[in-house]
Amino acid sequence: MAFWCYILRCADGRYYTGHTDDLDRRIAEHHHGGHCTFTTKRRPVTLVWCADFPTRIEAIEAEVRVGKWSRAKKDGLIAQDWERVSWFAKPPNERNGEPPRSRVSTSLDTNGGGG
Repeated sequence: MAFWCYILRCADGRYYTGHTDDLDRRIAEHHHGGHCTFTTKRRPVTLVWCADFPTRIEAIEAEVRVGKWSRAKKDGLIAQDWERVSWFAKPPNERNGEPPRSRVSTSLDTNGGGG
């Protein structure tokens, strides 16, 4: 059985990070509404990233880790731009020059909180 960590982009542009053992069912629940207060208020939602894991614990650990990332770092993950993910993983005072590709907000309040 596979377990999934996923990121949804909500209608207001915010991200929601979650985990599940049935990705299709869980995305349908987010689309339908009522299962998750955060996404119900921000429908429609779009699946923008997912990864599978062999155990639920690993999927939960990924959800917690990715959920804390800045929006800019999540944007890099979604784009599979590992150079950008690495750049935004560094503390701001250790980053040299401009971020790879484009200037992106690193404001934590754009992540959507409560994921």
